[in-house]
Amino acid sequence: MNYASIGPIAIHYPERAETNEELQRLFPNWDLQVIFEKTGIATRYIAAEHECSSDLGVAAAEKLFHQHNIDPTSIDFVLFCTQTPDYPLPTTSCLMQTRLGIPTTAGALDFNLGCSGFVYGLALADGLIRVGPVRRVLLITAETYSKYIDPTDRSLRTIFGDAGAATLIEATDQPTLSAFQYGTDGRGADTLIVAEGGSRPLADAIKPRHRKRWPSKLYMDGPSLIGFAIDQLPSLVDQILADAAMTRDQVDLYLVHQATKRMLEHLHLRLNMDEARMPLLLEDCGNTVSCTLPILIDDLRRRDRLRPGMTSMLIGFGVGWSWAGCVWRETHSPGRNAGTNPGSVSTASPD
Repeated sequence: MNYASIGPIAIHYPERAETNEELQRLFPNWDLQVIFEKTGIATRYIAAEHECSSDLGVAAAEKLFHQHNIDPTSIDFVLFCTQTPDYPLPTTSCLMQTRLGIPTTAGALDFNLGCSGFVYGLALADGLIRVGPVRRVLLITAETYSKYIDPTDRSLRTIFGDAGAATLIEATDQPTLSAFQYGTDGRGADTLIVAEGGSRPLADAIKPRHRKRWPSKLYMDGPSLIGFAIDQLPSLVDQILADAAMTRDQVDLYLVHQATKRMLEHLHLRLNMDEARMPLLLEDCGNTVSCTLPILIDDLRRRDRLRPGMTSMLIGFGVGWSWAGCVWRETHSPGRNAGTNPGSVSTASPD
């Protein structure tokens, strides 16, 4: 039996970095210090006018291939998680397959999930590898939420950033991902929604839960989202631990979707956990939706806070409402490249 393991990760941000200082000059009436204290975000990256989520995802994948000596022809399947696809159709992952030089024998699939998307992607990759003949999955997450946000929207512009992340999921003979748990509650759809652009007429679309204060296409009810997360995630943690037959102390790190600083602080208190075990990474990139977990994993690896043999819990939650989590044992050594052939490992140093 083959199982999935999380291999190397590459991150790509748009060129433009938007700082709180810049926003303060543009909007003198905004209290950016108070906003920073709530969000924990000082900088976010914004896609150019003609730059789409596929462009960020392709750039991340090309970086992954180059830095880790990965042959694109060794990829058996492309999974692409985004809520800002290039087109309603065709499937964006099909366009990315040809741009990346991945063989036509590879499968390709888009799935529309936001902040829970990375964990769902891991589960999909694990399933593909278990049933075979897939051995290498390229999981790409990329978002350009900025295209849904009006420049004058103080609540959203200060939170969301654009990014792309490419993660190599490889077959291994030992399980590294386990105790997957999922949840869905469509009653929360009215708390984070873009009602325009789909096939449902706008007059019949889901209405925002409260009065829409800003002209953005994207609507978010922050307090309701915080309430949902605080109510749902402690039980999710308990369900995962029970399924894995583990205690909380046996988990080295709790890697949670990076929504805002205030959200993570609420979870720290609710779960009685300090930041050392539930790290925060928002200040220099913002909330990048489905990319926050791979960005966090990559950062922890680079700072040697995440080492082979450590056990983490991965948790994603948000739009939908949707949530998911699992237990993950780290096996990747950052000092070793992924190699050019499926299942091979090169001892060459990364770029």
